Amino acid sequence: MKTAVFSARSYDREYLGREQGKHELVFFDTHLDTRTVRLADGFPAVCVFVNDSVDKDVVAALAAGGTRFIVLRSAGFNHVDLDAAARAGIAVARVPAYSPHAVAEHTVGLILALNRQLPRARARVREGNFSLDGLMGFDLHGKTAGLIGIGRIGLLVARILSGFGCRVLASDPYAQVPEELPLELVDSETLLAEADIVSLHCPLTPQTHHIIDASALAQMKPGVMLINTSRGGLVDTRAVIAALKTGRIGYLGLDVYEEEGDLFFEDLSNRIIADDVFARLLTFPNVLITGHQAFFTDEAMTAIARTTMANLDAFAAGRESGNEITAESVRGE
Repeated sequence: MKTAVFSARSYDREYLGREQGKHELVFFDTHLDTRTVRLADGFPAVCVFVNDSVDKDVVAALAAGGTRFIVLRSAGFNHVDLDAAARAGIAVARVPAYSPHAVAEHTVGLILALNRQLPRARARVREGNFSLDGLMGFDLHGKTAGLIGIGRIGLLVARILSGFGCRVLASDPYAQVPEELPLELVDSETLLAEADIVSLHCPLTPQTHHIIDASALAQMKPGVMLINTSRGGLVDTRAVIAALKTGRIGYLGLDVYEEEGDLFFEDLSNRIIADDVFARLLTFPNVLITGHQAFFTDEAMTAIARTTMANLDAFAAGRESGNEITAESVRGE
């Protein structure tokens, strides 16, 4: 099937190319949006990533150009107007899971790097400064970690932190926790009040948008560590900046950002960052930001490519892959 692949980077070309089979993939570096959607004219399928915009206007233009299938290279789908796709007769499929280990391990990597001041320590040693002043950390053993969302990734984070000797709390109305895992299910108020580390692992929905806002932050311990490797929109960034200034947040680790669409996955090293909120975050010494790379392992990229091609195979054959997603199925979750 002829497929337009948007937001394509060198690694997308490499991994999708290995698995493409009989499909004809045409790669575009640019994001899919209202300005670029005409590039998809004549393509029965388009393949998009998290920073592509597939709103109702883009969906309408895709349908007018002959597109009948949108295949996502991600588990997240909040960038796609599923209602508009259904009205236009366009099917949508995603990659529901690739490597939860990749994201879970990156989450714990952020925790360790922030706690033990690893970026600052590396910079000091490179300059010949071997002073330990300002590099004090804390033992993870005996600390309380609170996980908001306990799906595949959250469960793995819980296992890893339990191995460090942490007490692990979780808040998730849909949780199914293995009995052997030492995990306490609590309400969100208890979690926020008792956790030394709060880590987010829930999907972005209207109900979870800005789940971490000024009110939630006010319930947390002073000096709390906040980690988000899930979705940028879970966090009210302006409220977080205010909490950093007062010391309510002692450590902040982000792999996602609400307005990351114009930043992440691009080399902007020779440009001025126009996003003043993001630029303000970068001024704090207790903030560590990575550019949406938690998923980025060989195993995860291989799984994404294989599932994406399996979704295309199924659609081309007129059958379902099991990874289809509709507005009705989302509302039913």
